[in-house]
Amino acid sequence: MTARAITRTDISTVGRWWWTVDKWMLTATVLLVAIGILLNLAAGPPAAGRIGADTFHFVRKQMAFLPLALAVMFGISLLAPIQVRRFAVISFAISGVLLLATLILGSDVNGAKRWLSIGPLSLGQPSEFVKPFFAVVSAWMFAEHKLREEFPGNLIALGLLLCVVACLLSQPDVGMTLVVSSVWCAQFFIAGLPIIYVIFIACIGLAGIVGAYFMFPHVASRVDRFLDPTVGDSYQVTTAMRAFQQGGLFGRGPGEGRVKEALPDAHTDFIFAVAGEEFGVMLCLLIVALFAFLVIRALTKMTREENLFVLLAVGGLSVQFGLQAMINMASSLHMMPTKGMTLPFISYGGSSLLALGVGMGMLLALTRRRRDLEGRAL
Repeated sequence: MTARAITRTDISTVGRWWWTVDKWMLTATVLLVAIGILLNLAAGPPAAGRIGADTFHFVRKQMAFLPLALAVMFGISLLAPIQVRRFAVISFAISGVLLLATLILGSDVNGAKRWLSIGPLSLGQPSEFVKPFFAVVSAWMFAEHKLREEFPGNLIALGLLLCVVACLLSQPDVGMTLVVSSVWCAQFFIAGLPIIYVIFIACIGLAGIVGAYFMFPHVASRVDRFLDPTVGDSYQVTTAMRAFQQGGLFGRGPGEGRVKEALPDAHTDFIFAVAGEEFGVMLCLLIVALFAFLVIRALTKMTREENLFVLLAVGGLSVQFGLQAMINMASSLHMMPTKGMTLPFISYGGSSLLALGVGMGMLLALTRRRRDLEGRAL
């Protein structure tokens, strides 16, 4: 079907989708994907050379996952709110089982079990998929509790959070735990959390951060190196900062970066530094602006929403998306301790890309213009 054929009178599934989807959010997402392709072409070859693979090893793998991620995003964005809720509940249950299986069958990489592989089949990181589904399921629970006070939605949401957190800390994955917990707290606050609970949860969060410092040696090491780079190996952060300095305002030019060749995780956790070296501050600001625009646009749409479930789900998904981007960029700029978290739609990573496609698909579905309230009775 051509663009010319999609008119406002088109009642086909694609026609209805085109005239109801938020085109500004869709455009910003496509731009991030395009920037991701560009930066993977820049960062992929040096990373492949370091492991003895052919030049475009990582580029090909990323491009293999990209069409699937976009297809998943488009397919999910066609759903109505009640269908999004049902899809999230079923998928959360499946990904939760896989998350548990990771603790038993997962591959141990640098002391952490986050990857699930069964024989030659790699199922990726289940935690990446738990994240967006949990945001939607917890939104449903909070909304049900608000609409029907006799329904223990808040307690169920709390129980699910504790289960997810327990699994994540068992891997251990403190960074993902922080993101999931922050999204849950944001949704609880939006749902009308009493101020006394806000103070209580803030104290628990602070105690949790302090506890993580003393319980997990790798967390203590990263915090110590952030506060005093001389106490340990800060090679990646130091190299990333040098990449930003070399890039300046407009960068060294496509393919002209040299610092990236010495940056081990240039194609994943530190791809923002590659953007800074080759394309300068201007591209970095554009990336920040696109992420900020997506989050603000989603939150603005949320404030006009009458459906409480949709409001909470959009709030949770947008906060999750923005928080992940902020953590990645802040780590690259040495504004916080390093954390192995991808930059959405830009960093290399098949599981992350597919999970982001799922999350953005649900966000686009929930922010579509609806002429009636078919999704209100959830």
